[in-house]
Amino acid sequence: MSDTPVTVLGLGDMGTALARALLKAGFRTTVWNRTAAKAEALVAEGALRAATVAEAVEASPLVVVCLLDHDSVRDTLAPVAKALTGKAVANLTSGTPRQAREMAAWAADQGADYLDGGIMAVPPMIATPAAFVLYSGSREVFEIHRAALDALARSEYLGEDAALASLYDIALLSGMYGMFTGILHAYALIRSQDIKAADFAPMLGRWLNGMSGAVAGYAEKIDSGDHARGVVSNLAMQSAGFGHLIEAAEEQGVSPELLAPLGPLMARRVADGHGHEDLSGLVELLRTRP
Repeated sequence: MSDTPVTVLGLGDMGTALARALLKAGFRTTVWNRTAAKAEALVAEGALRAATVAEAVEASPLVVVCLLDHDSVRDTLAPVAKALTGKAVANLTSGTPRQAREMAAWAADQGADYLDGGIMAVPPMIATPAAFVLYSGSREVFEIHRAALDALARSEYLGEDAALASLYDIALLSGMYGMFTGILHAYALIRSQDIKAADFAPMLGRWLNGMSGAVAGYAEKIDSGDHARGVVSNLAMQSAGFGHLIEAAEEQGVSPELLAPLGPLMARRVADGHGHEDLSGLVELLRTRP
């Protein structure tokens, strides 16, 4: 068993998975949840149940927080603020970059070292090679408690700015949801012709895998600002053809609302004189402040 105790606050599906991973790795793990009954399975596996948040915080130098949202974290920790002095807080609750900076500042006011985290996994993936967790904030907390953090998933430290983990998390999820919207729209089209989604899935998977090269290719163009380099399918052509996607969806009785917002952006970029460039140039239209 590890010499360093760890506390986990919050035993939803993800918090439970985190606590279980720590137990399996041999860490003395104290758990707390507002609904105490949720701790029973973990206690049966060797966890120590804290009756109060204060007791849970007192039990360990590292406090891992995995609650519903930013407000839940503040509501849970504020009453025990004095007990946080000298503690390391790793907040793995989903939130925004602004909220991460606010929590880091609040924790510092309490004399606590703060590490913000973004979990890139669903609960069953915790402690498997497929999972990773993004961290930003106190490098000291990250280094001192690296063994415990690595028990949860592969750890990736991004820097001292506490907002970075949340920013990366939201950016990665945005890419995921963008992909999912296209997948769902594609399946809706196929099912409109009474074709099983499962029959279409292998072809869709091959196509998306083939298109994944755009991730690195677009990154090079965006970083260089040169969206006209190595273009094989220019924006003017893509914009002209995009209307067919909307028209075909309507013909098939499928709402185009998942795809439709892309059309006006493409048309505007072409109208601004960038029709010779690649689709990557649309990123220039998305910034809303300097």
